[in-house]
Amino acid sequence: MAIKIIARNKKARHEYEILEKYEAGIELQGSEVKALRQGRVNINDAYCRFIKGELWLLNAHIGHLETANRHFAREERAPRKLLLHKKQLHTLYGKVNKEGLTIVPLMLYFNERNRAKLSIALAKGKKLHDKRETLKRRTLDREAAQAMKNRTI
Repeated sequence: MAIKIIARNKKARHEYEILEKYEAGIELQGSEVKALRQGRVNINDAYCRFIKGELWLLNAHIGHLETANRHFAREERAPRKLLLHKKQLHTLYGKVNKEGLTIVPLMLYFNERNRAKLSIALAKGKKLHDKRETLKRRTLDREAAQAMKNRTI
């Protein structure tokens, strides 16, 4: 059984240069897991921040279910704790504070054991000229592939 991708942050690869990737567990309530299974999630504007030595996912939108009780429902954009090993947390904390890097969520998925996981990355922000260079390279690659496809022998 392969992983089932729930949500991707497409903007992250455009805005940031990805340096290292990590897999983090995410602390959820039961109704939130059901909402994930229905695809009621958006992580495009989400980001990660250290608060009191713990890593938190902020501004991620996980919608409510109509079948869940509204009285016990959590706020849709509530902060959610990310679960990593202590050594990984220390490594990330050091790189964020000393080198000025950012932690961005890349994708939310269910792994082979059917657990909700968040793929996060240690990233460095791109400048405008870097973004233009990436777009230019992508366009040239696409044109080259198209030319090879249409080439007749």
